[in-house]
Amino acid sequence: MQEEVMEYIELAKLAMEDSIEHLQKELSAIRAGKASPNMLSGIIVSYYGSPTPLNQVSNVGASDSRTITIQPWEKNMLAPIEKAIFEANLGVTPQNNGEVVIINIPPLTEERRKELVKRSKSIGEDTKVGIRSARRDAMEGIKKAVKDGYPEDVGKRREEEVEKMTKEYVEKVDQLISSKEKDIMTI
Repeated sequence: MQEEVMEYIELAKLAMEDSIEHLQKELSAIRAGKASPNMLSGIIVSYYGSPTPLNQVSNVGASDSRTITIQPWEKNMLAPIEKAIFEANLGVTPQNNGEVVIINIPPLTEERRKELVKRSKSIGEDTKVGIRSARRDAMEGIKKAVKDGYPEDVGKRREEEVEKMTKEYVEKVDQLISSKEKDIMTI
């Protein structure tokens, strides 16, 4: 029964780690006024009829803090890449010079910055919901084990352990969000 309870805690920890990783990935896609190849990480291009991630059909890089360059491995991919970027609705306009697709990142307006901060906070709240869901699952497992004969005092200690772990992960989310907010609001 001890192993079962520890497994609940371990599963909760893994779920919380996954939530943090997902948050970091989501936040890296939100641009903070600087050109970053991560902005294009979720873009899917039609490669001979099959949906393919942009980084598998081209080389994506930032030539400076305001410009992203996309060098396709095949010239005939220029148009599909441009189309995919338009459809992604990133608020940027790709330019095709026949060799590479260039994206100039305009400076963010104050209003746009506030919108991005709001979006970051929303993603953070979703992450916290995921963390609390993992906590709930672990707590239910521990309570069930106590009902089935697991020592109650040990069960309480395990519940406190899960609470402490949850608090730590929620604090990590808050730190990531405030860091992203500073990044976005810095001109």
